[in-house]
Amino acid sequence: MTTRLFLIRHGATVLTAEDRFAGSTDVELSDIGRAQATALARRLADDHLTAVYASPLRRTVATASIIAQPHGLKPILRDGLREIDHGRWEGLRRVDVETEYAKEYADWEEDPYIFAPAGGESGISVLARALPVIREIVLEHDGENVAVVSHKATIRLVISSLLGFDARGYRDRLDQSPACLNVLDFKSPVRARLMVFNDVSHYTDQPPRSDGRLSKWWDLDQPT
Repeated sequence: MTTRLFLIRHGATVLTAEDRFAGSTDVELSDIGRAQATALARRLADDHLTAVYASPLRRTVATASIIAQPHGLKPILRDGLREIDHGRWEGLRRVDVETEYAKEYADWEEDPYIFAPAGGESGISVLARALPVIREIVLEHDGENVAVVSHKATIRLVISSLLGFDARGYRDRLDQSPACLNVLDFKSPVRARLMVFNDVSHYTDQPPRSDGRLSKWWDLDQPT
Protein backbone atom coordinates (compact mmCIF):
# COMPACT_ATOMS: atom_id res chain seq x y z
CA MET A 1 0.00 0.00 0.00
CA THR A 2 1.03 3.60 -0.54
CA THR A 3 1.26 6.07 2.32
CA ARG A 4 0.81 9.67 1.25
CA LEU A 5 2.47 12.47 3.25
CA PHE A 6 1.29 16.01 2.76
CA LEU A 7 4.48 17.76 3.86
CA ILE A 8 3.64 21.40 4.61
CA ARG A 9 5.57 24.48 5.58
CA HIS A 10 3.85 26.73 8.12
CA GLY A 11 2.19 29.95 6.96
CA ALA A 12 3.83 33.37 6.93
CA THR A 13 4.88 35.06 10.17
CA VAL A 14 5.73 38.67 10.96
CA LEU A 15 9.41 37.79 10.40
CA THR A 16 8.99 36.02 7.05
CA ALA A 17 9.86 39.06 4.90
CA GLU A 18 12.57 40.52 7.17
CA ASP A 19 15.49 38.30 6.10
CA ARG A 20 16.12 37.30 9.72
CA PHE A 21 17.32 34.00 11.12
CA ALA A 22 14.31 32.71 13.04
CA GLY A 23 14.64 28.94 13.20
CA SER A 24 14.17 28.24 16.90
CA THR A 25 12.56 31.64 17.55
CA ASP A 26 8.94 30.93 18.50
CA VAL A 27 6.85 33.44 16.55
CA GLU A 28 3.13 33.49 15.75
CA LEU A 29 1.49 33.28 12.35
CA SER A 30 0.63 36.64 10.82
CA ASP A 31 -2.88 37.35 9.52
CA ILE A 32 -1.55 36.55 6.05
CA GLY A 33 -0.16 33.26 7.33
CA ARG A 34 -3.51 32.29 8.81
CA ALA A 35 -5.23 33.09 5.52
CA GLN A 36 -2.69 30.95 3.66
CA ALA A 37 -3.23 28.03 6.05
CA THR A 38 -7.00 28.38 5.74
CA ALA A 39 -6.76 28.22 1.95
CA LEU A 40 -4.66 25.06 2.21
CA ALA A 41 -7.14 23.53 4.68
CA ARG A 42 -9.91 24.03 2.12
CA ARG A 43 -7.75 22.37 -0.52
CA LEU A 44 -7.13 19.31 1.67
CA ALA A 45 -10.63 19.08 3.15
CA ASP A 46 -11.62 16.12 0.94
CA ASP A 47 -8.35 14.19 1.24
CA HIS A 48 -9.42 12.10 4.25
CA LEU A 49 -6.48 12.82 6.51
CA THR A 50 -6.12 10.30 9.33
CA ALA A 51 -3.53 12.27 11.32
CA VAL A 52 -1.84 15.66 11.39
CA TYR A 53 1.66 15.97 12.85
CA ALA A 54 3.50 19.20 13.64
CA SER A 55 6.60 20.76 15.08
CA PRO A 56 5.89 22.16 18.57
CA LEU A 57 6.58 25.79 17.60
CA ARG A 58 3.58 28.10 17.61
CA ARG A 59 3.61 28.86 13.89
CA THR A 60 3.49 25.18 12.97
CA VAL A 61 0.93 24.27 15.64
CA ALA A 62 -1.37 27.05 14.43
CA THR A 63 -1.02 25.98 10.79
CA ALA A 64 -1.58 22.32 11.68
CA SER A 65 -4.64 23.15 13.79
CA ILE A 66 -6.26 24.97 10.88
CA ILE A 67 -5.55 22.06 8.52
CA ALA A 68 -6.71 19.44 11.03
CA GLN A 69 -10.04 21.11 11.87
CA PRO A 70 -12.08 19.95 8.82
CA HIS A 71 -11.06 16.35 9.62
CA GLY A 72 -11.96 16.50 13.32
CA LEU A 73 -8.31 15.96 14.29
CA LYS A 74 -5.85 17.55 16.69
CA PRO A 75 -2.17 18.00 15.83
CA ILE A 76 0.28 15.45 17.20
CA LEU A 77 3.46 17.26 18.19
CA ARG A 78 6.92 15.88 17.45
CA ASP A 79 10.03 17.76 18.53
CA GLY A 80 12.08 16.24 15.72
CA LEU A 81 10.07 18.27 13.19
CA ARG A 82 11.14 21.65 14.58
CA GLU A 83 13.19 24.11 12.56
CA ILE A 84 16.98 24.27 12.45
CA ASP A 85 18.45 26.24 15.36
CA HIS A 86 20.76 29.06 14.23
CA GLY A 87 22.27 29.52 17.69
CA ARG A 88 23.62 33.00 18.35
CA TRP A 89 22.34 34.20 14.96
CA GLU A 90 18.69 33.80 15.97
CA GLY A 91 16.69 36.99 15.42
CA LEU A 92 19.48 38.75 13.52
CA ARG A 93 19.26 39.94 9.92
CA ARG A 94 21.54 38.29 7.41
CA VAL A 95 23.46 41.52 6.78
CA ASP A 96 24.15 41.87 10.51
CA VAL A 97 25.38 38.27 10.79
CA GLU A 98 27.70 38.80 7.82
CA THR A 99 29.22 41.80 9.59
CA GLU A 100 29.38 40.52 13.18
CA TYR A 101 30.27 36.87 12.48
CA ALA A 102 31.95 37.12 9.08
CA LYS A 103 34.15 34.00 9.27
CA GLU A 104 31.44 31.87 10.79
CA TYR A 105 28.94 32.99 8.17
CA ALA A 106 31.36 32.28 5.31
CA ASP A 107 31.96 28.75 6.62
CA TRP A 108 28.20 28.18 6.91
CA GLU A 109 27.56 29.48 3.40
CA GLU A 110 30.17 27.05 2.06
CA ASP A 111 28.69 23.97 3.75
CA PRO A 112 25.54 24.39 5.88
CA TYR A 113 25.08 20.62 5.91
CA ILE A 114 28.11 20.01 8.15
CA PHE A 115 28.89 23.41 9.68
CA ALA A 116 26.77 25.10 12.38
CA PRO A 117 27.02 28.55 13.96
CA ALA A 118 27.93 28.68 17.65
CA GLY A 119 25.09 27.22 19.69
CA GLY A 120 23.22 26.12 16.58
CA GLU A 121 22.62 23.03 14.47
CA SER A 122 24.06 21.73 11.24
CA GLY A 123 21.89 20.29 8.51
CA ILE A 124 23.01 16.78 9.33
CA SER A 125 21.93 17.28 12.94
CA VAL A 126 18.46 18.27 11.77
CA LEU A 127 18.20 15.13 9.65
CA ALA A 128 19.32 12.99 12.59
CA ARG A 129 16.19 14.01 14.51
CA ALA A 130 13.70 14.59 11.65
CA LEU A 131 14.13 11.43 9.57
CA PRO A 132 13.28 9.04 12.44
CA VAL A 133 10.02 10.95 12.93
CA ILE A 134 9.15 10.61 9.24
CA ARG A 135 9.94 6.89 9.42
CA GLU A 136 7.73 6.50 12.49
CA ILE A 137 4.84 8.27 10.76
CA VAL A 138 5.11 6.20 7.57
CA LEU A 139 5.17 2.94 9.54
CA GLU A 140 2.33 4.01 11.84
CA HIS A 141 0.02 5.09 8.99
CA ASP A 142 0.51 2.47 6.30
CA GLY A 143 -1.76 3.20 3.35
CA GLU A 144 -3.16 6.40 4.87
CA ASN A 145 -3.07 10.13 4.10
CA VAL A 146 -1.17 12.13 6.73
CA ALA A 147 -0.27 15.83 6.99
CA VAL A 148 3.09 16.84 8.47
CA VAL A 149 3.60 20.54 9.21
CA SER A 150 7.21 21.60 9.60
CA HIS A 151 9.66 24.30 8.55
CA LYS A 152 11.59 25.55 5.54
CA ALA A 153 15.06 24.14 6.24
CA THR A 154 13.80 20.94 7.83
CA ILE A 155 11.55 20.12 4.88
CA ARG A 156 14.25 20.83 2.31
CA LEU A 157 16.72 18.62 4.18
CA VAL A 158 14.22 15.78 4.51
CA ILE A 159 13.29 15.89 0.83
CA SER A 160 16.96 16.01 -0.18
CA SER A 161 17.71 12.94 1.90
CA LEU A 162 14.67 10.91 0.85
CA LEU A 163 15.32 11.54 -2.85
CA GLY A 164 19.08 11.03 -2.66
CA PHE A 165 20.11 14.60 -3.50
CA ASP A 166 23.33 16.18 -2.24
CA ALA A 167 21.96 17.96 0.81
CA ARG A 168 24.84 20.46 0.87
CA GLY A 169 22.91 22.52 -1.68
CA TYR A 170 19.55 22.41 0.11
CA ARG A 171 19.51 26.14 0.90
CA ASP A 172 20.42 27.28 -2.60
CA ARG A 173 18.63 24.86 -4.91
CA LEU A 174 15.36 24.13 -3.11
CA ASP A 175 12.79 26.65 -1.91
CA GLN A 176 9.77 26.43 0.36
CA SER A 177 7.18 29.20 0.34
CA PRO A 178 4.93 29.90 3.32
CA ALA A 179 2.08 27.39 3.59
CA CYS A 180 3.34 25.47 0.56
CA LEU A 181 2.35 21.90 -0.13
CA ASN A 182 4.68 19.01 -0.92
CA VAL A 183 3.30 15.53 -1.55
CA LEU A 184 5.41 12.41 -1.03
CA ASP A 185 4.22 8.86 -1.66
CA PHE A 186 5.90 6.07 0.31
CA LYS A 187 6.00 2.36 -0.49
CA SER A 188 8.24 1.95 2.55
CA PRO A 189 10.14 4.38 4.80
CA VAL A 190 13.06 4.32 2.33
CA ARG A 191 11.08 4.19 -0.93
CA ALA A 192 9.67 7.68 -1.48
CA ARG A 193 8.50 9.46 -4.61
CA LEU A 194 8.00 13.24 -4.78
CA MET A 195 4.65 14.00 -6.44
CA VAL A 196 4.19 17.73 -5.67
CA PHE A 197 6.78 20.32 -4.62
CA ASN A 198 6.43 23.85 -3.18
CA ASP A 199 2.88 24.26 -4.48
CA VAL A 200 1.06 27.44 -3.40
CA SER A 201 -1.75 27.35 -5.97
CA HIS A 202 -4.30 27.31 -3.13
CA TYR A 203 -3.58 30.98 -2.42
CA THR A 204 -1.91 32.44 -5.52
CA ASP A 205 -2.16 32.02 -9.28
CA GLN A 206 1.58 32.43 -9.84
CA PRO A 207 4.51 30.66 -8.18
CA PRO A 208 6.77 33.05 -6.25
CA ARG A 209 9.85 34.39 -8.02
CA SER A 210 13.20 33.29 -6.61
CA ASP A 211 15.12 35.73 -4.46
CA GLY A 212 17.99 35.60 -1.98
CA ARG A 213 16.29 35.31 1.42
CA LEU A 214 19.20 34.36 3.68
CA SER A 215 21.22 32.85 0.84
CA LYS A 216 23.47 34.97 -1.38
CA TRP A 217 23.96 32.18 -3.91
CA TRP A 218 21.02 33.18 -6.11
CA ASP A 219 22.18 36.80 -6.45
CA LEU A 220 25.88 36.17 -7.01
CA ASP A 221 27.27 37.56 -10.25
CA GLN A 222 28.43 34.72 -12.49
CA PRO A 223 31.12 34.96 -15.16
CA THR A 224 29.76 35.16 -18.69
